[in-house]
Amino acid sequence: MSNARPNYKDLELRVGFEIHQQLDTEHKLFCNCPTRLVSDEELRNSPRFVRFLRATKSELGEVDEAAAFEERRKRVFEYIAPSPASCLVELDEEPPHEMNREALLIGIAIAKALNANIVDEVHVMRKIVIDGSNTAGFQRTAIIALGGYIDDPEGRVGIQTIAIEEDAARKIEERNGIVVYSLDRLGIPLIEISTAPDVKSPEQARRVAEKIGLLLRLTGKVKRGIGTIRQDINISIKGAPKIEVKGVQRLELIPKVIENEVRRILGLLKIKEELLQRGVTEEQIQNRKPIDITDILLKSSSGFIKRSIRRGAKAYAVCLPKFGGILGRELQLNRRFGTELADYVRQWSGVGGLIHSDELPGYGIDKNIVESIKEKLGCGDNDAFVIVVDQEPKALDALNVVKWRCIEALRGIPRETRAANPDGTTRYMRPQPGAARMYPETDIPPITITEELLREAEKYRPPTPDEKAEEIIKKFAISRALAWQLIHSEYLNLFEELATEFGNKVPPTVIATTLVSTLKSLLAEGLDINKITDEHLRKLFAAVAQGKISKEAIPEVLKLWCKEPALTIDKIIDKLSLKPLTLEDLTRIVDEILMKHQDYVLSRGERAFGLIMGQVMKVVRGKIDGKTVAETVKKRLHEFLEKKIT
Repeated sequence: MSNARPNYKDLELRVGFEIHQQLDTEHKLFCNCPTRLVSDEELRNSPRFVRFLRATKSELGEVDEAAAFEERRKRVFEYIAPSPASCLVELDEEPPHEMNREALLIGIAIAKALNANIVDEVHVMRKIVIDGSNTAGFQRTAIIALGGYIDDPEGRVGIQTIAIEEDAARKIEERNGIVVYSLDRLGIPLIEISTAPDVKSPEQARRVAEKIGLLLRLTGKVKRGIGTIRQDINISIKGAPKIEVKGVQRLELIPKVIENEVRRILGLLKIKEELLQRGVTEEQIQNRKPIDITDILLKSSSGFIKRSIRRGAKAYAVCLPKFGGILGRELQLNRRFGTELADYVRQWSGVGGLIHSDELPGYGIDKNIVESIKEKLGCGDNDAFVIVVDQEPKALDALNVVKWRCIEALRGIPRETRAANPDGTTRYMRPQPGAARMYPETDIPPITITEELLREAEKYRPPTPDEKAEEIIKKFAISRALAWQLIHSEYLNLFEELATEFGNKVPPTVIATTLVSTLKSLLAEGLDINKITDEHLRKLFAAVAQGKISKEAIPEVLKLWCKEPALTIDKIIDKLSLKPLTLEDLTRIVDEILMKHQDYVLSRGERAFGLIMGQVMKVVRGKIDGKTVAETVKKRLHEFLEKKIT
């Protein structure tokens, strides 16, 4: 795979976003449940129920392709219904209530800030979704505005639609064909902002997403944290269809995802060209039948294969004519065309993976076994083959999926919905949905947008970044640099809450620095700062305000919470021996260290301050304010020298 940067202008790169952001409302979108996620303990003690979902025809008489795909997977959905954050509406046992007025007002305010045109009447629609993320088999969504734009140095980016919709259920786990969801997240209001495909470079994509994210945060009415904002990216280049990449949660990943997906598309276009040059036809692939090679693989040294066969699995393989070298072709970092086939097999057949000839000999399959497989399949020197080891029906189904995907390779780029991986690569999820998935919601009446609603929404209209910076500088007496760091972080609203609550006893600068610098430093150390909740931070600053710990102990407390988030603040104080020192204790420690180093002190005089301060801090760090330590060391050093000299 070439690392050379492609010319995005020549490729006619077009990128559009669908940005989904949870709104921080008191209640869910269509009921009065609170918008909070419950604890693991609450989940364990909550009732569960099971549902099956199937695809149905829309009002147009069509079955959506993505819905048909999900039904084919035949998965069972188990739902956890925590009573503190779900009700009969989430269970689909009660009709939805009226749309949350607060969510609608926030949405209107955001739409105005994006220069969009508010609709005259809001109609709720049903969007078919049968992946289990909604108990009803559809998601409720309502367009509230059209048009609008974001200005960027590379050109204006249009806003196509702005919608208010309900968030999906929270996936807890997936095992053996059963998917477990919690209903606490289902129904939390989301705003969905869909841009036009006006973005022309990965760098512009990041800037536009950052600008929209900043605007949302400045309302003070959006949630923060992992999973509260999700960017879906639509990517296309010349000669290829639009590809949708879902679930990009981190801003810094956006350029990388676009770059990797463009590389993948270009790689697939080259594969198509090469296969056609080799004379590969759909009929040649289709005519190849999967063949049982269990007896051959029993001679391998692969423990995995032998264990699977002993449990009743069969090994099947299919020859892919003239595909030699293609399956090992790298499309993204550590992801090859063979990886694409494996993704399809997992999603369509539920098989864990496959082995292909471009990675053999390997996996305990030696050269002699490879030759035996090729002979049994009738493979020539320029052919490839794929092996699947599983129960016979699943193995055969998986290899038919392989054949189908290889036929698609001759046609070009399939229209897909893909998922973003943590490293910025992408993987296949499902086919793209079509227009047949939307139909009207009959349980909720339309909402007329009145002048009163428009006026009321003004209270949520976000200030500009400059206006917000001036506001927090004036209110909390922090520096301009720190104010801008806060504005461009996810912690702005939390800072205002904490500084308002504790600012009279904890300097707002300390709170701000903790949020934008200390947490970032812990992340750089490889610690999981996502384990630190808003409640952790609130308890931390309450402890500082009450004098239980000094501000110097903040990093150590947070570091321990990253590893053991269930610890109480009092247990952390005991565990780290953070009980604050009295001034008397500090003075005694300083005097002991002065005596220990008295020869050095007498030879250096006042210049011994640095060494003594360092030695004292080794003992008292985190137990008393650093300024107090410095003042005490300076005072006792001076008195010590006066006493010794006189």
